[in-house]
Amino acid sequence: MATAKDTATPFTDTATLRAEARKHIDQGPVTRNFPEDRETIIAQLNKALATEWVCVLRYLRHYYVADGLVSQPVKAHFLEHANEERGHADKLAERIVQLGGEPDLDPATLTKRSHAEYQVGKTLKDMVREDLIAERIAVESYRELIAYVGDRDPTTRTMLESILAQEEDHADEFRDLLEGWQGE
Repeated sequence: MATAKDTATPFTDTATLRAEARKHIDQGPVTRNFPEDRETIIAQLNKALATEWVCVLRYLRHYYVADGLVSQPVKAHFLEHANEERGHADKLAERIVQLGGEPDLDPATLTKRSHAEYQVGKTLKDMVREDLIAERIAVESYRELIAYVGDRDPTTRTMLESILAQEEDHADEFRDLLEGWQGE
């Protein structure tokens, strides 16, 4: 009789795959090959989720309060980024559930769990600066989480890499806005 993993190949035999799938059907996509530290990954994804929501709220505030002659194109960036950060939050929450966790959206502790701060900025330039700082924080925290997950959870890693790419684009856009700033 074949063992769960034949010593000649790294693959589980078909009978074992079928039996394990039936035995643990209540675990959805979580199989025995998931990382043992799944709870740590879920906790870190929840921190990223809190960070995304804090960023959504900060971007929306900036969108609503920005005023002045040059504010319209910058406001468009704020709204676009708020929507993209909301998309990141959606992906993170869905992945947390897939991993058997629960997304922590408790508003009472959101800013405490977020990597980024809710700094609003007094002027339009200050708002852009604060958003660039938050994006830099997001870039670094996603890089660390991607390195931690490594090859042990390719689905989570791929999702995080796609979010990271967008966060790097955001940081680049805000850097360009600051470098080209005219006035004040």
